[in-house]
Amino acid sequence: MHQRIVPGNVAAPAGAYSHGISTHGPSTCLHVAGQIGVTPEGRLLEGFEAQADQAWKNLVAVLQAAGMDASHLVKVTTYLTRAADLPRLNAIRSMYLGSARPASTLVVVAALAHPDWCFEVEATAFRQD
Repeated sequence: MHQRIVPGNVAAPAGAYSHGISTHGPSTCLHVAGQIGVTPEGRLLEGFEAQADQAWKNLVAVLQAAGMDASHLVKVTTYLTRAADLPRLNAIRSMYLGSARPASTLVVVAALAHPDWCFEVEATAFRQD
């Protein structure tokens, strides 16, 4: 299983994440490639909220295909092209994470691989076998 690591000598997490996650025992580790706001039909959605929501749906679909869910996430890295989108991201992220608090990194970048992409999320998940 995994255990949240929130040391008392480090400032408490500023949001819905853990400073670290420790994993133990026989397990399956899943590395999820960066997910973007593209529908299963291959259509890129317009706007930050639509792209972020679809990217999280895609990430959850990958987890489910591996027999996992958000509770198995141990690390999430999120890329935004506009810092102003952060408040809207927090609401979307919370819908998909529920009570899970994976270690997390948020990066605001000048651009992603395609000029129309405004959001990307990648993750690592762990399941004890």
